[in-house]
Amino acid sequence: MVLDQLDQQATIETDRFDLRPLRLSDTGLIEHYAGDVRVAKMTAPIPHPYPPGAAEAYVTRGMSAEQGEFIWAMDGTKDGNSELMGVISLKSMDRNQSEVGYWVAPPFWNTGLASMAVSLLVEANPLRDATMFASVFQDNPASARVLAHCGFEYLGDAESYSVARNANVPTWTYSRKL
Repeated sequence: MVLDQLDQQATIETDRFDLRPLRLSDTGLIEHYAGDVRVAKMTAPIPHPYPPGAAEAYVTRGMSAEQGEFIWAMDGTKDGNSELMGVISLKSMDRNQSEVGYWVAPPFWNTGLASMAVSLLVEANPLRDATMFASVFQDNPASARVLAHCGFEYLGDAESYSVARNANVPTWTYSRKL
């Protein structure tokens, strides 16, 4: 069953922050934070240096109804924080599965934000998945702890190409049955 994008990307609210669909005003903060080498090197797709126009293309793709990846901003304005503290996404896969991806801006590291965002997305399950997958670089144990804390189970080792590192990087892969 295919849902329209508004159903899939409803805002998910908490007392501390909201997960909301991307909007054009997010472009500047995405460019700022994704351009930070510490963020880029912990993700597979973010290049470093972050090229001009990449943030606009990312936001445009995230706002597209037919792109297969649904991206939410971690918006902390209700708690006096930044309009964009990070992003979290679900990329549709076959057989009623999705891949979770996320990054948190450095000022919000070690605050529990990533764990809360992943937990919220799992609980909301907006794509009505049977299983969610995620992988993290092995030199990022904090992200591995986030996934374990959110009920993801370790599946095994693999590797992913990191654009920022220009290299294949060992990963740990996790899944969560819903």
